[in-house]
Amino acid sequence: MTSDWHIRNAALKVANGGVIAYPTEAVWGLGCDPWNLQAVEEIWRLKHRPWHKGLILVASRWQQIQPLVAHLNDAQIERLRQTWPGPYTWLLPDDEQWVPAWVKGEHSSVAVRISAHPLVGKLCDALGGPIVSTSANPAGAPPARTRLKVRQYFAEQLDYVLPGNLGASAEPTQVRDLLSDVIIRSA
Repeated sequence: MTSDWHIRNAALKVANGGVIAYPTEAVWGLGCDPWNLQAVEEIWRLKHRPWHKGLILVASRWQQIQPLVAHLNDAQIERLRQTWPGPYTWLLPDDEQWVPAWVKGEHSSVAVRISAHPLVGKLCDALGGPIVSTSANPAGAPPARTRLKVRQYFAEQLDYVLPGNLGASAEPTQVRDLLSDVIIRSA
């Protein structure tokens, strides 16, 4: 079991502009403060990922993404409630431009998940908001499913690796557009 000390240390690294690795529902993720451009640029560099693809935000509770859900209608809110918290990522409109463009990439919407993973929840709660969540792997390589694989991919380039276990999901989360209900990425 991961201690509160580990959570606080990981949160401190993120708050200070660092990039961390942490277990999620299915694979290890890389995370940082979404409002820190230099940290996001470091994730792009580590993954060899072009900025235009965008990144996912993960939160622990609805309040952490309030500006993104405030303008949704009842049917859209209900659709989200049926899947959150859980391993479902939704593309949400960002009408207030709350999320920085460098997180959204070339898209007007933002990919968001409210995680049921206990460590992700504790980490977001410690930070008081969402964090970037992208699979811990260089572009084109399989996502890391072990802490050892995270280290093999990134060696000492990360500011912290939060110890813990993956959730029960076998595949990375499905990404679905909330407005069109189109599946963007299958699980």
